[in-house]
Amino acid sequence: MHILYQKNILHISNLTKKTIFNIIELATKMKIEKKLYKEKKRLCNKNILLIFEQNSTRTRCSFEIACFDQGANVTFLNVQNTHMGYKETIQDTAVILSHMYDGIQYRGTQKNIEILSQYSIVPIWNGLTEISHPTQILADLLTIRECLPNKNLEDIVLTYIGDIYNNISMSLIEAAQIIGFKLNLITSQFFLKQQKYFFLKKKINFYSNIIITYDINHIKNTDIIYTDVWLSMGESTELWEQKITNLYKYQINKKLLLKSENDNIKIMHCLPAYHVYDHYKNIIDNKIISRLKLFDGLEITDEIFTSYNSIILQQAINKIHIVKAIMILTLNKNNN
Repeated sequence: MHILYQKNILHISNLTKKTIFNIIELATKMKIEKKLYKEKKRLCNKNILLIFEQNSTRTRCSFEIACFDQGANVTFLNVQNTHMGYKETIQDTAVILSHMYDGIQYRGTQKNIEILSQYSIVPIWNGLTEISHPTQILADLLTIRECLPNKNLEDIVLTYIGDIYNNISMSLIEAAQIIGFKLNLITSQFFLKQQKYFFLKKKINFYSNIIITYDINHIKNTDIIYTDVWLSMGESTELWEQKITNLYKYQINKKLLLKSENDNIKIMHCLPAYHVYDHYKNIIDNKIISRLKLFDGLEITDEIFTSYNSIILQQAINKIHIVKAIMILTLNKNNN
């Protein structure tokens, strides 16, 4: 029986270095089995519930495929087909549904997932909240290990660029604190003056491997550049002008990559990405786009998104295998 058996995974900080590596190792094994058409079904007759209060493409598909591949039954609920939170308390939902299902994935607010986990008698897995995205970061670590096979995860240098106050950056901080890799968080000086960014600075106190800066030169000799959309979950679209005005100089483009002085640098993005003009031209004021000449992407250019440096699609696909490993280790007494 694994130490994660019947445990919740709400944050990366719920895990130890050993359990993170256990998840990655099992995910690697599951990926090989699937590729060779030799996958063993370890979750037969398990009933899995997916609750999505926030829309999703990759996370939902990853959980559903993982369930199908492993022989589990799966139910999907969204805000349109559940009474949770307005006709029925979250506490009641957690108690009742956890007696029906073996495991529950939730995507929505941190407040709600904390209540679910408090009242559930089965494992709760975080599919994304405004401050945490553990399944994504675990998939990222698997991807990094695959793409940098000659480096230990402890020895990598990862640079996250853009809005550093979101679920990805906060989960990366937790991963860096546990594993010990070097993490650079780079954003506009404008944002570093805001109160909420002092929370991040406090969070990294006593960790010399993590820095927060506005100096783009810290990108030099990094192994990986990671970015995300500039407007964070739950933020008003009215903030687009402020975000773009202060972050356009931090766009992941060819010029920025040259600053790294690393020809083998890898590019990561958790998706969705605004790298194609047609996808954001009707969302953002075209006066801003024209003034800053952002016709080839916002946080990342299409040229870089589709380049040989990009491992973005591999990140997305690897979530399937990470989800399998999480479900197996938390639900199955025998993980062989």
